[in-house]
Amino acid sequence: MIGRFRDVGRHVGLRARLLVAFTLLCLLTAAAVAGGNYVHARNVILQQAQDAAVANVTSRLETLYPLRDLAPDPASLTEIADVVNDRDSSAVAVRGEAHSEGLDLGEVPQGVRAAVADGDVAWQRVVRYARAKLIIGAPLLVVGEDGTTRPSGIEVYTATNLDDEQTAIARLAGIAWLTGAGALVLAVLLAVLSARGVLRPARELAEAARRLGGGDLRTRIEVRGSDELAQVARTFNDTAAALEAHVERLRAMEADARRFVADVSHELRTPLAAMVAVSDLLEEEAERLPAHAGDAAALVGQETRNLDRLVNDLIDISRFDSQVAALALDELEVTGLVRTTLRSRGWWDRVRVELPPEEVVARLDPRRVDVVLANLVGNALRHGRPPVTVSLRADERWLTFVVRDSGDGLGPEVRAHVFDRFYKADTARTRSEGSGLGLAIARENARLHRDGERTGGIAADDAPEGGAVFTLALPRWAEDSGDGGGRP
Repeated sequence: MIGRFRDVGRHVGLRARLLVAFTLLCLLTAAAVAGGNYVHARNVILQQAQDAAVANVTSRLETLYPLRDLAPDPASLTEIADVVNDRDSSAVAVRGEAHSEGLDLGEVPQGVRAAVADGDVAWQRVVRYARAKLIIGAPLLVVGEDGTTRPSGIEVYTATNLDDEQTAIARLAGIAWLTGAGALVLAVLLAVLSARGVLRPARELAEAARRLGGGDLRTRIEVRGSDELAQVARTFNDTAAALEAHVERLRAMEADARRFVADVSHELRTPLAAMVAVSDLLEEEAERLPAHAGDAAALVGQETRNLDRLVNDLIDISRFDSQVAALALDELEVTGLVRTTLRSRGWWDRVRVELPPEEVVARLDPRRVDVVLANLVGNALRHGRPPVTVSLRADERWLTFVVRDSGDGLGPEVRAHVFDRFYKADTARTRSEGSGLGLAIARENARLHRDGERTGGIAADDAPEGGAVFTLALPRWAEDSGDGGGRP
């Protein structure tokens, strides 16, 4: 049960908890004060009424002394009852038996009658039919010749209504209730004001943290006062300032690194073009060279092409980072593009193709789609096992390409990083097997294609029957930021 209340407390907002705490505190305080005052005033009222009634009865009894007759007749007993109180609320008993009309002795508590029988004056409050009465009993005493007193056997009982006192007590109860209600209203007002004073800085802090998390590193909080909340605001501002400075340094370093990569890549293109031409010439003459020279020429040619491909990949990456990459959209037939991609790289006989029988017309960038498909299929051929399947599904708005191999699959660790730059699942692979940029470039090329708010993308997963599955989703009628795009 306690754990349940704790769970409920965790899901209740701070405002509600402050309101409940203030309300309960004020209610408990008001109940204690009003209740204490009520009980004290009630006791005082009843005590005063009781003392006055007892004093009144005692003084009237003193007017009867000395008794004229120790065995009075009924008329004398009635006279005694009239002297003590009016006839309807008093009674006289002789040796415990009623001898006058008026108060029913059955209403007198046994404790009072026993005390009176022992010669004492006694009283007790009783409630009959929702009305309070004060029952007073006193014995009539006889004074002997030696000055001692003894009970005469005559007992007098009176009943005094406490209606006025009960009305006063009810009025006090009403005042106590009104006091409690007023205290409750005051508690709610104080709780609302206090919650607003506490929660406003908390809301400002939450909003500032949200903006800071969204990338607005210039976010600051206005510091008010010098209390704990103000200290929290100062700490937040100091942290935000330090974070902004740190991020600015990182951005500057990242920009320098990107600029360096872009500059180096562009500077390498010219000498690489000459190197590629020379290496191609050497490979053509490799058969006429000595054996070791021919092997060296072939190796230089292969490494030069790998270096040229790496430089081109770095240039593409730098364009994506600088956000200058743009689409060259054209309306084309997609199944023909898939066939051309596979045949131009000599993969047609190594891949199983599942294409729609009808033509699939779309508006895409053919060069970038070719690069994406080549990267996905080449990755499956290099790192998977045959058969490798390429399939295409199309609806009115989207194209879905699926490249599946029959290898060991990716696994959770590889799936988490497979699109990272320079990531290689097998660290033992040589650099000739790829730069680790192919899938990153493929994903960026896919994201350039968009349809409204949705962009293209690539997902990697393991097939239930084994092997890796790469799913490329592209909008069928891609939009271009220059012309608005859309289906013609």
